[in-house]
Amino acid sequence: MIEIWDLFVKYFPRLMNGAILTIELTIISIILGSFLGLLLGIGKVYGYKPISMICSFFIELIRGTPLLVQLFILYFGLPATGLKLSPWTASVIAFTINSGCYQAEYLRGSLLSIASNQMRAARSLGMTKIQSVIFVMLPQAIRRVIPAWTNEFIYLLKYSSLAYMVGVSELMGTTKVIASRNYRFFDMYIITALIYLVMVLCFSFLFTYLEKKTKIPDLKSIR
Repeated sequence: MIEIWDLFVKYFPRLMNGAILTIELTIISIILGSFLGLLLGIGKVYGYKPISMICSFFIELIRGTPLLVQLFILYFGLPATGLKLSPWTASVIAFTINSGCYQAEYLRGSLLSIASNQMRAARSLGMTKIQSVIFVMLPQAIRRVIPAWTNEFIYLLKYSSLAYMVGVSELMGTTKVIASRNYRFFDMYIITALIYLVMVLCFSFLFTYLEKKTKIPDLKSIR
């Protein structure tokens, strides 16, 4: 344990730089993924049949293929078509698309859980279909879907470690470089696992507080 602590102290600045990059990658991807998830979820539930079918096909295509394969297609496959992305850009796009499709399904379930008569009531008051969705259905759905979205953030925080496979120097990539030089692979990976654990616990505490603040009275959270 003393040796592991010494390693942690020695490489703390580099590991923290990697951890910050991991958090940045996660936050950017989850925000962009949320916008994509909104579009896909609304399109699947309330869009005309062709739009709903396209959204459904895209969601199932992404959810049905591994994230690592999607990342490799973007980074290693696209250059064959003449489009070359940086490791960071490829990672953000892959994580955004993947997270967006999962978030779309969370939102779809949340939208369907709202009584349909609310949509009819909004339309009877003269609202258009788009206005009814934006001002009546969506605000309720977003509050109900927060627990699922917070879980998605935690998942993405951990899945961001795949970015090191294309050369992003996030926490896992930084650890791999350090371990390849000092040959202390076991110790370094233990340290990295603990850093991920601390980040997950901190964000879990933050999101638990957010859930309590946004919880609809007398309504159990959907999980």
